[in-house]
Amino acid sequence: MADPLYRAAPPAALRVEPLGELTLIFDRRSMQTHVVAPPIPQILDAMGDDICSAAVIAERLSVAFDIGRAGDAASIIAERLDELAALGLVAAA
Repeated sequence: MADPLYRAAPPAALRVEPLGELTLIFDRRSMQTHVVAPPIPQILDAMGDDICSAAVIAERLSVAFDIGRAGDAASIIAERLDELAALGLVAAA
């Protein structure tokens, strides 16, 4: 089965504010503020405006971070993408 594809919320829809080790993400569409920890901000940054699978995001993150085996990282990222979709910060493409 193919990996699900996701698209991040448009940058204009979100206000992202780092707060120490946490990050606040205000979603202008839902008027909700989400408090997130790594790797959520990094996943959203790696997605950019592209439609991405967890494997593509893992590959992009591996350039900047030592994330270990790509398969392990992709499965963890897939779980985070499901959580982000539930929050409305990414959507299935």
